[in-house]
Amino acid sequence: MTDFQFFATAPKAMEDILATELKQLGARNVKTALAGVAFEGSIETAYTICLWSRIANRVLLSLANFTVNSQEDLYDGIYKINWFDHMKPDDSFAVSFNAKGSEVINNTHFGALKVKDAIVDQMRKKFNKRPDINLTQPDARINVYLNRDQATLSLDLSGESLHRRGYRDVTLPAPMKENLAAAILYRSGWPEMAKQGGSLIDPMCGSATILLEAAMIAADYAPGLLHESFGFFKWKKHDEVVWQKLLTDAQQRKEVGLENMPTIVGFDESRRAVNTALQHIENAQLADYVHVERRDINDASPATSWEKGIVVCNPPYGERLGDKAEAAELYRQFGEVLKTQFTGWKAAMIISDPELGFRLGLRSEKPITFFNGAIECKLLRIAIEEKNFFIPKAKTQQDRLEQVINKQTEDDPHSEMFANRLKKNIKKMAKWLKREDIHCYRIYDADLPEYAVAVDVYKGRETWINVQEYQAPRSISPEKANARLCAALDEIADVFELDEENIFLKVRSKQKGTDQYEKISDTESFEIIEEQGAKLYVNFKDYLDTGLFLDHRPMRLKIQQMAKNKHFLNLFSYTGSVSVHAAIGGAASTTSVDMSKTYLDWAQQNMALNTQHSDNYFIHADCMKWLDNAVNQPSLEKTYDLIFLDPPTFSNSKRMEENLSIQQDHADLILNAAELLSENGVLYFSTNYRQFKLDTDILSDLNIINISAKTIPDDFSRNPRIHYCWEITK
Repeated sequence: MTDFQFFATAPKAMEDILATELKQLGARNVKTALAGVAFEGSIETAYTICLWSRIANRVLLSLANFTVNSQEDLYDGIYKINWFDHMKPDDSFAVSFNAKGSEVINNTHFGALKVKDAIVDQMRKKFNKRPDINLTQPDARINVYLNRDQATLSLDLSGESLHRRGYRDVTLPAPMKENLAAAILYRSGWPEMAKQGGSLIDPMCGSATILLEAAMIAADYAPGLLHESFGFFKWKKHDEVVWQKLLTDAQQRKEVGLENMPTIVGFDESRRAVNTALQHIENAQLADYVHVERRDINDASPATSWEKGIVVCNPPYGERLGDKAEAAELYRQFGEVLKTQFTGWKAAMIISDPELGFRLGLRSEKPITFFNGAIECKLLRIAIEEKNFFIPKAKTQQDRLEQVINKQTEDDPHSEMFANRLKKNIKKMAKWLKREDIHCYRIYDADLPEYAVAVDVYKGRETWINVQEYQAPRSISPEKANARLCAALDEIADVFELDEENIFLKVRSKQKGTDQYEKISDTESFEIIEEQGAKLYVNFKDYLDTGLFLDHRPMRLKIQQMAKNKHFLNLFSYTGSVSVHAAIGGAASTTSVDMSKTYLDWAQQNMALNTQHSDNYFIHADCMKWLDNAVNQPSLEKTYDLIFLDPPTFSNSKRMEENLSIQQDHADLILNAAELLSENGVLYFSTNYRQFKLDTDILSDLNIINISAKTIPDDFSRNPRIHYCWEITK
């Protein structure tokens, strides 16, 4: 039997799978290339591949290879072929032309036109009749690939792309191609699993592509049986006897295969998707073998009678959902379903964003790269066993809250130790709190290394607890950290006799830019507290910080006591709590400067809560720029008797002309602020940057006293580096 040269095309990254498949189907001298596989074989081999390949897009019969150094070379190379050997004069045809690196022809339309002209001219010369062009359903498809100066001319034996099986007639958003589904199943080990009777479930089955490909593999069902026609049907060298023999054999194998089908089930929350899936299953003549029903992902579970097998799906990529947070939550839920309902099973899914895969909380084998259209994806293959379970590291505040709310952890046996320490601290601080009339304070600050949280109490019309979780060291597993945090929250509720609604969790990590000021929610839920005569709004839900830095309590009281009849300037004023204390202390005026309109509005609301008689100004500006302008205005006569300067450690806000780094910029800030001091004025500079070093050389002309120790309140004594503070005069 004569061997011919062929080339089977496939999507990128599927060449190796196709090569393996072609060898199994009888191809010889198989060699992978970009986007396809070259091979040798008989016409029967080509027919077999058209009928049975689950991976190939097209099967091309090579007719000629020739050099193209000019447009005429292309025409001549095509003209030399005896086209009457392949098609009749009244047959229609279509030309597919692609070029790569050619200096002669780089326009696909022009190249296709030259090929068409050569074929038409030959037919017209021989038979005085020209064949028709039919781009949609031609009798013959001619393929030309020009790589630099080498042209390969082929006849497409497939006709319509082989990935179009024929069962799908309704398209849902973001469909998966049939050959990609087959490749996923091959790489996931489904063929062997199906032979052993294992079940397959797709809990997000969409239009049932994965289900049907899985069923056809399990049933030894040739995908080409659903094709109405192939490209070789109208080919003049077509061997109908060989084709009918292959077709009969495939039908028999299908009948035998359907007698021993494993369980194949699909779920989807969309009614439309379920209806579409059922239609496609009917089209594939597999209605008795594939079951689909409407279920939410959280309700996906196997029946006890089903053999353990594999969960395979193509979950939304995030781009499709349009909301990354929504996608992340879906993957988290899916991971929990797999852990609770499918232990002992396998899982395989294709994802575009590794971060979403991480949200599953399941360790996978090394991912395999595929392309779903133009989107690069990774195939995750997972053994759903406890050793592969983990708690994903929370990426956002909301992530951490959800982890705790869902209590994805075992009980912590040492939680009583934490409760006892809370009770001890409450007893120890009780007299001090009463004597100083303090209503908002820190009761616990990582006293026990095992429980790395800060616990702040706020008392107003109710009692609220703000819990800040410090980032656990890498030596502590996420599971253990979760257990301790959940235990701490439970004990806090018990010790303070509070409902969970009054306890708020924040996650502390290294701050970037203005992270601590960024919104984490949008409830606009404010409460009023009182501190040394000042009423202030706090917010427990919307921001990482509450709007009141408890460690600055002594500093606020000091400003209040010093402010009488003085002009006060509050730079980087945040929510204006220090300005409020200055005002109720009798300041002649207060000026609050901040670049955040949100916090400046908050500062104004704080001021409005209090009875005061000073003039209060609120300036929306970049403090660094405002200071520069204030210092460099010759006409400026206004000076300040009292200044509080408490910048962030770092800020790269888009609203700022330049980035702020407190270590690099503090000297300029202090010098400029000092320029605005009155003759006997006092500047207080504070920072919470732990590694901060004051540049005494540049600031040598100023009188500077380190008052840090005096500004650390008793409830922060365990953490004396919570902030540094200096008193500065000219």
